[in-house]
Amino acid sequence: MRSVMVQIPNTPPSAAPASHSVPTSADVARLAGVSRATVSYVLNNTSAVRISEPTRRRVHAAARELGYVPHAAARSLRAGHSRMVLMPAPAVPVGPLYSRFLSELQSALGRLDYTVVQYGTVGRQGDEAARAWAELRPVAVLVPGTGLGPQGVAVLKRAGARAVVTLGPEHVEGAHALLMDHEAVGHCVGAHLHARGRRRIGVVVPEEEGLEAFSRPRLAGVRQALQGTDASVTELPLAYTEQAAAELAARWARSGLDAVFAYNDEYAMLLMRALQDEGLHVPEDVAVVGADDLMLGRLLRPRLTTVHIELPSGRELAELVDQAVREPGAEPEVRRVLGAALVRRESS
Repeated sequence: MRSVMVQIPNTPPSAAPASHSVPTSADVARLAGVSRATVSYVLNNTSAVRISEPTRRRVHAAARELGYVPHAAARSLRAGHSRMVLMPAPAVPVGPLYSRFLSELQSALGRLDYTVVQYGTVGRQGDEAARAWAELRPVAVLVPGTGLGPQGVAVLKRAGARAVVTLGPEHVEGAHALLMDHEAVGHCVGAHLHARGRRRIGVVVPEEEGLEAFSRPRLAGVRQALQGTDASVTELPLAYTEQAAAELAARWARSGLDAVFAYNDEYAMLLMRALQDEGLHVPEDVAVVGADDLMLGRLLRPRLTTVHIELPSGRELAELVDQAVREPGAEPEVRRVLGAALVRRESS
């Protein structure tokens, strides 16, 4: 049997397509002409170390040129905790006032080197939602509205959350709380309408799910302001649709009401237009008051009387979160916020 020897040339395999390596902090340091420690101080916004402004600009420019982004997991290991602040998406309709507050808060937390993540929890509430939030291991959780209980707070803290802050009408054990007094909003409207000679006052209670935590205290505030007077209060359920507003306006003449607190400016605009379409005059036949002091209310004719609501500044809340993260063993703070002041215009 013949055998044939074949010599296989010792040639290198064809080169694979070059792949771009992930830039590192060492690459940034070399390009900027600084140490890796300086890169870390600059990109992590460390305030404890003084870095000159020209050096900061050089490091940021090098990072942009290389496309370098700090590794979140590595930063978390160095710090002993993540820098993620979780904000569950509100389960209720969010108006312009609250949207501006959330935007300011996110910017303020970003300046403090936190990463803000909004989390949708559709179909999950209370402690069940807290378990889903805990899976992401946030360093802090800001919970709008109601539903979270002490057990949920405990779940979050066991998962490493150093701060749990609630924004709503009630204090939850174990959490920092910003208490929003919506009764004060209704109280100043009730007092104003009574002073204007209105005696049969309707109060809109939105039918949209999740708004009860705000609408019920506002209704209670109106009733409290009128307690012991000759005025009456009528609850007016209303969906946020043109048809629902038109149906309510069509029944208005039979109701005998001479004023309405329409929950907020958006409901007030909806209802005012429907009342005017029915031939009713504002404020001669019915006084209308909203809340939130939106710019659109000033563009209506007549201009809308409203309640100016003062939310806490995003910067103050961001500083509260940062302090709680740095001092996780401190006693939870409870702050009463939400200033309310009536802004009188032509509609009342």
